[in-house]
Parts: sequence; structure tokens; C-alpha cells
Amino acid sequence: MTTYVISVPGTFTGGAGHDVREELVSALRPADPHRTHMGAQEDIDILTVHDDDTFTVRLTVEADSGPEAEGKARRLAESALTAVGLDDGTALLGPAVVTGIDTQE
Repeated sequence: MTTYVISVPGTFTGGAGHDVREELVSALRPADPHRTHMGAQEDIDILTVHDDDTFTVRLTVEADSGPEAEGKARRLAESALTAVGLDDGTALLGPAVVTGIDTQE
């Protein structure tokens, strides 16, 4: 198994205030990229929200391949969004992509 850092872009279409965003970060915390060598070194935030309500979720997942890692990360992001009361009508997700592969040196 390899540790991947995956980025999942999205857009808040129904508005997600500060409190919802904080809850989302808490829901995503177990997959925080800061727990990896790469995430700590590059100071990768778990959630970045832009002025136009687009956002990027960055997660770490263990997987045997990039496509498997992307699928796991997308499911984690969807689950966290659902847990804070957002769905595909209020938070649209784009395709997950491998941002990096963590290496412990």
C-alpha cells in the first residue's frame, strides 16, 4: 500500500458559512495531509475555499494504485459533506486527482 495525497475540487452552490466549513474540516480531519511527510513539508491544507465559493479538499489515503486512491478520496469527501448537511445539490465535486505520493525518507 502507498500513501497518496489526493485533491478533490468542488463548488459550494448553496452557501456554506464559516460554521459549516469548520464542521467539514473536522469531518475530514482523519485524512489530513499534514500527517504525511509531504503534507507537513509543503503545508497542505485539508480545505481551501476561494472567494467564488470554489474549494479544494486535500486528503491522504492508503491504496494500491492512483485510481483506487482517487476513488477512496472522493468517497471520503462525499461522506464528510453529507455528514455536515451538504449534498451534491449544495456542494458539487469535480474529479479527484493525485496531488502527490508520500515518501518517508
